[in-house]
Amino acid sequence: MSDMISADLVDLDLSAETKEAAARALAERMVARGRVTDLEGFLADVAAREAQMPTGLDGGIGIPHCRSEHVTEPTLAFGRSAAGIDFGAADGPADLVFLIAAPAGADDAHLTILSALARQLMNAEFTAALRSVGDAADAAALIRGEDPAPADEPRAGAEPVGESTGGTAGDATAGVAAGGGPGDSAGEESGGEGAGESGRPFRIVAVTSCPTGIAHTYMAAESLENAGREAGVEVVVETQGSAGFTRLDPAVIAAADGVILAHDVAVREKDRFAGKPTVDTGVKAAVNRPGELIGEVRSKAARGEVTAAGGAGAGGAAGGDGATTPVGRGGESGEGYGTRLRTWLMSGVSYMVPFVAAGGLLIALGFAIGGYEINKAPSVMDHFVWTQADSWAALLYQIGGVSFAFLVPVLAGYIAYGMADRPGLVPGFVGGSIALTIDAGFLGGLAAGLISGAVVLAIQRVRIPAALRGIMPVVVIPLISSAVVGFLMFVVIGKPIASAQEAMTDWLNGLSGANAVLLGALLGLMMCFDLGGPVNKVAYTFATAGIAVSDPSDSAMKIMAAVMAAGMVPPLAMALATTVRARLFNAAERENGKAAWVLGASFISEGAIPFAAADPLRVIPSSMVGGAITGALSMAFGATLRAPHGGVFVVPLIGNPLLYLVAVAAGVCVTTALVIVLKGLRRPVPGVTAQGPGGGTDPSAPSGAKQPVAA
Repeated sequence: MSDMISADLVDLDLSAETKEAAARALAERMVARGRVTDLEGFLADVAAREAQMPTGLDGGIGIPHCRSEHVTEPTLAFGRSAAGIDFGAADGPADLVFLIAAPAGADDAHLTILSALARQLMNAEFTAALRSVGDAADAAALIRGEDPAPADEPRAGAEPVGESTGGTAGDATAGVAAGGGPGDSAGEESGGEGAGESGRPFRIVAVTSCPTGIAHTYMAAESLENAGREAGVEVVVETQGSAGFTRLDPAVIAAADGVILAHDVAVREKDRFAGKPTVDTGVKAAVNRPGELIGEVRSKAARGEVTAAGGAGAGGAAGGDGATTPVGRGGESGEGYGTRLRTWLMSGVSYMVPFVAAGGLLIALGFAIGGYEINKAPSVMDHFVWTQADSWAALLYQIGGVSFAFLVPVLAGYIAYGMADRPGLVPGFVGGSIALTIDAGFLGGLAAGLISGAVVLAIQRVRIPAALRGIMPVVVIPLISSAVVGFLMFVVIGKPIASAQEAMTDWLNGLSGANAVLLGALLGLMMCFDLGGPVNKVAYTFATAGIAVSDPSDSAMKIMAAVMAAGMVPPLAMALATTVRARLFNAAERENGKAAWVLGASFISEGAIPFAAADPLRVIPSSMVGGAITGALSMAFGATLRAPHGGVFVVPLIGNPLLYLVAVAAGVCVTTALVIVLKGLRRPVPGVTAQGPGGGTDPSAPSGAKQPVAA
């Protein structure tokens, strides 16, 4: 444990000018110690974690960190910069930089020590000592909690790393936290501003969690506890980090006057906090402005605002692979409306995609076995012959049709869920079903979801007597919100939306010639822009909405074909590029190229993400050009497709399959050629590590990027 950081992992004169260069300089020290086995692979994991959320903290601290398969044991490296390095903190550059590296399967004991360091970073005396220390060995000892000074002269702020300065998840269940646990005399004496019922201190329970579960999780906990102590408020925190978590005692939750959920990943067992005033926000908000969050939850409590599942902002799962991982966070209060709207819409789309894939492929199999006339077959409940292929085809088609019927309700329900958490599900599903009933289709589902979420949020803001809070989530909110949404969909906005949907359908059916080709090019660009991200999903959802009917139009099937063809281009092109010009890519990228063959053939655009993350300025524009060519050619060739997924495995179901494959091949060849040319323009000098300004990696050089292990 004691050698997690040593003098040779400390750089008191860090000269890097960028965060990438700083991470590289500190990581090279880890490589020299044998703690990191693949420098470029590890830095790719650090960059992937940094891309999720900046790691700069107020107070001049940068904490780049990740879990990586390239780390042999948990390690800390520390650098001190005289000029400061921008890590994205609101108050400016960081002069204290900690690089925290944890193995992909780190044990709980090591992660607990790492979390203790994260808590210590919130101690002003500790950071002041680091800024004044003059020797690398002393700095390492200070971080380890070993005081080089005589025993009778303890160093300020040098609490041993591995012992928490405040209430951890473990001691939280005992009701003890920094800033006063239940029964803490300091908290009781504070009274006044922090007082709750009967003159006792106001009590808050909190949950903190971040994607990696190493640093921000515990820093947020420490920050909230310190702010609570200053405000005379009892704060008990449950840290849901990589080292696991210990649940808050139900009695502590029951006695709490409010809840703070500071998280960037889903809060586990969130229903425990239902019925209490809640602030739901990102983890960095708790690190940077804990006092505001405490004041906000106290204001909500004073107004009697409660939530049904512990979060007005609807905390949910932060994005995953960009394909089917649910996204369900209303967003931090500082986010713009556009960002929050995108998050809500992506929540609905992410939950909808599995229904599309399952239903669409079942329908496609039905067509493959029984032909396109199988959609006119009678119900298999009335007529099913075990030995007839047509009966099995009809069964598959009808099961797929049932799955497809959920598309619009699921879309609407989970858009509302992204806005208002579980209370949004009932009115969202009701509104989505009404959209189908009145033929408002995909547009109606979008409107129903947004309206449902807004109605629930409005209801939650109403001050409710304490006696009624218990029935709000199961009776009052579903009843009122469903009635309001149903009225609006049936009577007010349903008919105009249905008319707009019909007009859009007619317009698509009328597309031909140059217009259809331009639409195919646009959809191809969108499919290849962010490789499974929001723009990609908009194009994909647009296509699937067109075929999610019992008798899709010819134009709708052409659009579906163009979208799938374009989505196959980036991974297939990267696979081909690593094959024909392997020397432009390092060993890790060549391995990713082998997997990209299968991923691309299966219509999984995310197979190109490792390449795009490592070299976005070359890979993404090249992919967009190839995708646009493929989309345009597919539309020009008149290729049609009823299946929303499957890649080359559903080629037999495609109209004009040979020309369709020609379109895909053309886009793949163009993208491959562009990537090879662009990467070949700037080759690193042999024997010299490729670096950009300030020591950062030159994107033209092989990066060793792999699918990140960092959460």
